[in-house]
Amino acid sequence: MNLHDRISKITIVGGGSAGWMAAAALATYLGKGASVRLIESEEIGIVGVGEASVPHIRMFNGQMLGIDETEFIKRTQGTIKLGIEFNDWSRIGDSYIHGFGTIGRSVGPLPFHQFWLKLFQSGRAAPIGEYSPQTIMAPQGKFAPGDRNAPPGSPLADIAYAYHFDASLYARFLRELGEQRGVQRIEGKIVGVNQRADDGFIESVTLENGQVVDGELFIDCSGFRGLLIEQTLKTGYVDWTHWLPCDRAMAVPCESVAPITPYTRSTARTAGWQWRIPLQHRTGNGYVYSSRHISDDEAAATLLANLDGKALAEPRALRFTTGMRKKCWNKNVVALGLASGFLEPLESTSIYLAQSGITRLLALFPKRDFNPLLSERFNRESEFEYERVRDFLILHYNATERNDSPFWDYCRTMSIPDSLREAIELFRSDGRYFRHGEDFFALPSWVQVMLGQRIIPQSYHPIVDDMPEEKLVDVVESMRAMLKNAVAAMPSHQEWIERHWKASAP
Repeated sequence: MNLHDRISKITIVGGGSAGWMAAAALATYLGKGASVRLIESEEIGIVGVGEASVPHIRMFNGQMLGIDETEFIKRTQGTIKLGIEFNDWSRIGDSYIHGFGTIGRSVGPLPFHQFWLKLFQSGRAAPIGEYSPQTIMAPQGKFAPGDRNAPPGSPLADIAYAYHFDASLYARFLRELGEQRGVQRIEGKIVGVNQRADDGFIESVTLENGQVVDGELFIDCSGFRGLLIEQTLKTGYVDWTHWLPCDRAMAVPCESVAPITPYTRSTARTAGWQWRIPLQHRTGNGYVYSSRHISDDEAAATLLANLDGKALAEPRALRFTTGMRKKCWNKNVVALGLASGFLEPLESTSIYLAQSGITRLLALFPKRDFNPLLSERFNRESEFEYERVRDFLILHYNATERNDSPFWDYCRTMSIPDSLREAIELFRSDGRYFRHGEDFFALPSWVQVMLGQRIIPQSYHPIVDDMPEEKLVDVVESMRAMLKNAVAAMPSHQEWIERHWKASAP
């Protein structure tokens, strides 16, 4: 490649987790061929609510950035997340766990849950949660990272897990990493954005102190306001509030309560849901709600009345509009994190979507001519990913039997996207689910949530009947017994933290 064709100046607007993840990754993979500068203001601060993640973060931290897991967990007051416990979602009193990883082990061309379905429908199998390591480990408070000596294909060979962590500490950790790899941090507030006259590309930004920072590629990590992607380029936004009606959140930390549980908890309330995320030094809590169905004061009172321990601050209010930009890459601006869109934190996808955007940008990284085919592909893939996650979140709200409040009446009766309606109808028929391409949430996630939300298949795959009855019982029940015994031998999550990942006092 002609060196004159290469982008040599990358300017990131905004810090926080998204900004510093992008900065660290770009500095790591573009080497000395490009300067990476990040502009942020201590005055503006960061949202810092997203403290739960999905297993993809282990790949991004470890393989992409070369971060040592032990150092990361200690530096961010981290704990383990095996999944999410959903309470009161389908009916008040219901509880299920959406665990990471697999359900049982596939048999031939069929997933394990198809064989389980036949026995469950005749009353001869336990609930689905007893056939997945994570959903057994989580309520028992157990943790082990996987058995390397387990046979290939065993659910115990590689235990999928994610983390709970302090997002502001993660941003600080990534800042140190980025600066070590050559990222230049510029302190200041942007007061002006300068565009090229001929094509509207961003040329530079002007700071409050008069400094002008130029760039060839700009990364917008300025949060909900989208300083470059929206305020300057007027890209437009696709609003999904009619499907995901929550538009506000109250967040408050409280004192930690032992033992620390290795899962996130989501409890449905009259106008939304409440999260509980246990860290080593505190517990994060929040109420995500619809402002049309409850006032801010009522939401704050509900949140404070349902904490495990003493509140450590006043509830902090956040406003958002669920949806995404019409383009995440417009001209020479790529939006990441909250600047690209927002899907509420029900399944902890915000950090994943930012990391996925960074990985996609590296794969489609442009030259100075900004070939439009690259941005078009980036935008198509971003839209696909957002829409698939959107459908999975809508599933939780729509598949409910609750009729105890106007909020749940709306969710239960609202129209849903055709793609989701078809998935529900197919699963209700005979338990089948077909993944859409690179859809982030795989079959085990959809199976667990649909069953947890009381979408019970009427039948099962016809091939299942070809397996002799005694073998079917053996396949299903031997899996249950094996997992039960393996989990019983594991240390507790609290013990594992104390032994391997204990953080120093904050």
